[in-house]
Amino acid sequence: MKTFLDHIIGVSKQKPGVLGTVWGLPNYDGELFTADQVNAPLLSIIGGLNGGLQSSNFEFPTASLYEFPDAEQPEYSENDSLTAPTADHIARTQEKNVVQIFHEAINLSYAKLSASGRLSGINTAGSQNNVADERDWQIARKLEKVARDFNYTLYNGVYQIATDADTANKSRGMFELMSGKDGEVDAQGSELDKALTEQLFLAMHEAGATFRNVILFASGLQKQKITKIYQVLPQSRNVGGANIEQIVTDFGNIGIQVDRMCPKDKLGAFDVTVMAPVFSPVPEKGNLFYEPLAKTGASEKGQLYGQMGLDHGPAFMHGVIKNLKTTS
Repeated sequence: MKTFLDHIIGVSKQKPGVLGTVWGLPNYDGELFTADQVNAPLLSIIGGLNGGLQSSNFEFPTASLYEFPDAEQPEYSENDSLTAPTADHIARTQEKNVVQIFHEAINLSYAKLSASGRLSGINTAGSQNNVADERDWQIARKLEKVARDFNYTLYNGVYQIATDADTANKSRGMFELMSGKDGEVDAQGSELDKALTEQLFLAMHEAGATFRNVILFASGLQKQKITKIYQVLPQSRNVGGANIEQIVTDFGNIGIQVDRMCPKDKLGAFDVTVMAPVFSPVPEKGNLFYEPLAKTGASEKGQLYGQMGLDHGPAFMHGVIKNLKTTS
């Protein structure tokens, strides 16, 4: 998506892998804006880039599950009780996910770094470069990019485990976790309505969800539909509108969070108490770090590196509505 500045002054974006030069990264006066999402709601709620769990293995457990046989009424006579029943046991299984590599780099020429006073575009007396330090600004934007990519992965990640050095680990996201599970409701292209949300909450309850702290994550479109479904008349007759931030249900109170990275045709009901980001820190460097790279010429090179994944907990704690209508 183009930034506000791209539309107004026609900036040509720096191509990936290209050295940052005076000519490729021109300086401008004026307040900086971007139309792209820079917050990461789901990531922030479950711990952010500065919280979460640690793992010394790229694989980590997300849950250890066990199941009881179907409940039934026992029938043992007095004589039956004189002999112990046939032994059986409750077996356990383990579910898992992986951390994946997040890797960014910058490479700025010395000439670019030293030309902070050279301005392009409208150059009026008293104009100032809107980026005081190009290196620090680029690192900050790369951190935001990593947070954006991680937040996107939390929803949409497709699981893949490395089997050799040429295969990338890819962390499983919430919607893949719920695919085919009991807590998944198929809207079959219909519009979100109260019947669908009630079907979702009931499906979660019957699957075993405990509703400790469930939050509905929705795109802007589906958030508007949630408000339309659950809004009540305001107390004041000279104030209009509504913003539903919580739903009271038979199984517990459900929070609402809008996120542009949540797919428009899906609604995620995630219990955030069992979710956390997982980091696999590099010894003596940390979870997510920037470091200079070896010089090959007159430029400042560096890389941002981290290994992160999602501990999503057991699938039965969550729910999803898929295949929702995506028009107003």
